[in-house]
Amino acid sequence: MSLPLFRETVRPEWIDYNGHMSEAYYVLVFGFATDALMERTGLDSAYRKRTGCSLYTVEAHVRYLRDVSEGAQLAVHTRVLGAAGKKARFTHEMYVVEGPRAEPDPVATTELLMLHVDQGAGRAVPFPPEVRERLTALAEEPPGWAGRSIEPVVTTPGAR
Repeated sequence: MSLPLFRETVRPEWIDYNGHMSEAYYVLVFGFATDALMERTGLDSAYRKRTGCSLYTVEAHVRYLRDVSEGAQLAVHTRVLGAAGKKARFTHEMYVVEGPRAEPDPVATTELLMLHVDQGAGRAVPFPPEVRERLTALAEEPPGWAGRSIEPVVTTPGAR
């Protein structure tokens, strides 16, 4: 089972004072892509209603690589990197796919650590075997940028 690309168009209300998509909307689009992944892998609203469980994002690392303009046609490629116990790890890569600013390289990426949470109990619980198997069947090698941390800034006394 391969994951389809999630597609979205940059809306006028997503544009900030610099004339580009505001950082919050990159995260919104990535959130929609996560929702699409959940639908595709059976973690949909019926699953949530039946089990009381859902995925919660507990860590995210977003890289904003290029400006995105109003009307840009976006596509998000999702990778499942693994699922075990009560944790899953995904990445999303956002591309501008149509128009004069279409680019072959991603305009933004995110890496996500998710927990499978029993909403009634308010705690993380292991994936049921069939869900874990669906996710692990999709597992791919991580892209080269995944797993990085934010570079520390070293302040030298007297530096400007």
